Amino acid sequence: MHIAEILARDHPTLSFEFFPPKTDSGWESLYRTIAECAPLSPSFVSVTYGAGGSTRDNTHALVVRLKRETALEPVPHLTCFGHTRDDIARILAMYAAAGVGNILALRGDPPAGARILALGDFRHAADLVAFIRREGERLGVNNGRGFGIGVAAFPEGHSETPNTLLQLDHLKAKVDAGADYIVTQLFFDNHAFHDWRARCDLAGIRVPIIAGIMPVTTTTGLRRMADLAAGTRFPASLLKALARCKGNAEAIENAGIHWATEQCRDLLDANIAGIHFYTLNKSDATKRIYKALGVKHGMM
Repeated sequence: MHIAEILARDHPTLSFEFFPPKTDSGWESLYRTIAECAPLSPSFVSVTYGAGGSTRDNTHALVVRLKRETALEPVPHLTCFGHTRDDIARILAMYAAAGVGNILALRGDPPAGARILALGDFRHAADLVAFIRREGERLGVNNGRGFGIGVAAFPEGHSETPNTLLQLDHLKAKVDAGADYIVTQLFFDNHAFHDWRARCDLAGIRVPIIAGIMPVTTTTGLRRMADLAAGTRFPASLLKALARCKGNAEAIENAGIHWATEQCRDLLDANIAGIHFYTLNKSDATKRIYKALGVKHGMM
């Protein structure tokens, strides 16, 4: 099903992100998580793609297995780095043959030490979006409509583009190239997100925006988020709540899940198009947020 139809059917959408594990035990844990999350009836699930396509085969295998063996709608990530046009065409043909109708198109990260200009035919995500649009139509995906295409956005900024006006220009270019929706980087400051969404509207970016949420469950995880999502703001009230836990692991998890739940409640009240949970291949936090929100598609 094309993502536009999913967005219209489930407004607001609720979705999860998984990543291909590196170990056998990791795969076993992931399949347990998928089994536990499936009854929540997510609108779709995305599957990540390692730097420079480093998890290419595992990403493809997981996506096809989800499509073949579950009722979940998988949305594979696809990145620019490390790919020629022929590479991307082959990947898209494989997904089309498997009945996968939606793609999340990203610039992605190069492998450590790689030279950016020597890493394939696509320098910008907008170039990849335009190519996926053309190939999807040529392949007759979604009854000729082509692939549904998502792109990434960074409400709190991107380290490589400090100019926030230029960031919006880049996002607008991806939308103009054919993106159907936007999924944001994780954030914790809803005030900043609402302001950014208003600026998107002023810039003429009018496709649905899905908010990326990752609950804090450990202090180690908090610091990892700060490293991975450069520029992410951690509001003082969140940090105070975590500090009151005085290192108690259960209390930290509860405080982080409560914060994420309140974020989601506020976003739903603001008529967000959807919420995308970065699960880290775990189900407990997402299940608890669902339960607290009383979310059930068709009854909102």
